[in-house]
Amino acid sequence: MNSALYSMTPKEIVGELDKYIIGQDQAKKSVAIALRNRYRRSLLPEEMREEITPKNILMMGPTGVGKTEIARRLAKLMDAPFVKVEATKFTEVGYVGRDVDSMVRDLVEASIRVTKQKGLQEKYNIADGIAEEKIIEAIIPGKKKITPQASGARGPFDFILGGSFQQQAQQAHQQEQKKEALPESDIELAREQVRQQLKDGLLEEQFIEIEVNEAPKNSQIDLGNEGMSIAIGNIFGEMMPQKKKKKKVRVKDARKILREQEAQNLIDMDQVTSEALENAEQNGIIFIDEIDKIASGGGYRSGADVSREGVQRDILPIVEGSVINTKYGPVKTDHILFIGAGAFHIAKPTDLIPELQGRFPIRVELENLTKEAFMQILTVPENALLKQHKMLLETEGIKVTFTDDAVDEIATIATLTNEQTENIGARRLHTIMEKLLEDISFNIPEIKDEEIVIDGAYVKEKFIDRIHADDIDKFIL
Repeated sequence: MNSALYSMTPKEIVGELDKYIIGQDQAKKSVAIALRNRYRRSLLPEEMREEITPKNILMMGPTGVGKTEIARRLAKLMDAPFVKVEATKFTEVGYVGRDVDSMVRDLVEASIRVTKQKGLQEKYNIADGIAEEKIIEAIIPGKKKITPQASGARGPFDFILGGSFQQQAQQAHQQEQKKEALPESDIELAREQVRQQLKDGLLEEQFIEIEVNEAPKNSQIDLGNEGMSIAIGNIFGEMMPQKKKKKKVRVKDARKILREQEAQNLIDMDQVTSEALENAEQNGIIFIDEIDKIASGGGYRSGADVSREGVQRDILPIVEGSVINTKYGPVKTDHILFIGAGAFHIAKPTDLIPELQGRFPIRVELENLTKEAFMQILTVPENALLKQHKMLLETEGIKVTFTDDAVDEIATIATLTNEQTENIGARRLHTIMEKLLEDISFNIPEIKDEEIVIDGAYVKEKFIDRIHADDIDKFIL
């Protein structure tokens, strides 16, 4: 196993998540242990490795507390295949909509992408050399090959065109060659100079003409079922030679295009596919969001709820372990790690069908965010909200400073609003920040001050008509 993530200890994984996610230590811990167990399993003998299946995780907690963020950060951290799906998108077999097998197909696509990218990285060094030679060839062409017609050989249509036409063409070509003919040594010398100038970065803006592969037009016939479309281009693509077209580009762009093209030519797609399937089966992670929305909440309901339990029944064999057919080949789901997440504010985990509950043995409850957590979210993470807004305004030369009492006030408003209206967790901070900086953003060209200080009084003034602590007098009879 060569994933960087698996060489990290659980504490290191939690440390990485801490840079972006405040609190929720229990959820981070469970995820880190589950990933480390993947690594431990890979060190076991073959027969024992097959026996150990991953322990799936169910995260429960209100919206905006970091369930999806944990998944997103994990995806960025790892080079193992990862896919996030919404349980609400799926329908029972027989209904119109996405079938649950598509989550495994998406995972395989993600795996192909990850594995191919890794393969390309390995080939880039060789591709760089080839690309440079092609750029030099485009700037200083070598001696052109003489075509059979030009050399006087008889072509298949000579009897139509007549001999005189052929002689004229031959003479014209010979004259052209005399003009172009440079001794071999001079060409080599010129090329060496160009090579040096390329190294020194002197030719980056010069336009050259290169040959690029023309992307085939993808004509697909959709057979109405996901993953069951036939690409006509793929069927006939093998028979047709790849079309090339000439393109005039700058040297710096040509380098990128040729490097990518040559790396693609060097890569073995059959090997990529087999590695990707293995990677998806052994290291894949599927994050199923909104899993509580397919819990039927007890009792039979008609209408939109009819297919909810059906979706659970369809998900069950995938989570238990089955073989799913994809366009790259069959994939076993026995060792894929599933992480379910949901708010569970209407339904409870016990409203899921018992078999599915049993397939998510690790339960993690995410806590509600407190005022202190909001203050940390605003200032601590690497992508902290205050940092984001400051940097956006700095692009126009306006320096914004938030005082400590302003941060305290923003956190207080977020907490009160979440208590008095809907609890939308950390997403509330986005709403407040946008409202707070609305006037500054709008008036930016006219603002003459280089620095704007936002303090607690400014924040209170902005939200005076919107927010107040609950008036308890109304509850006193």
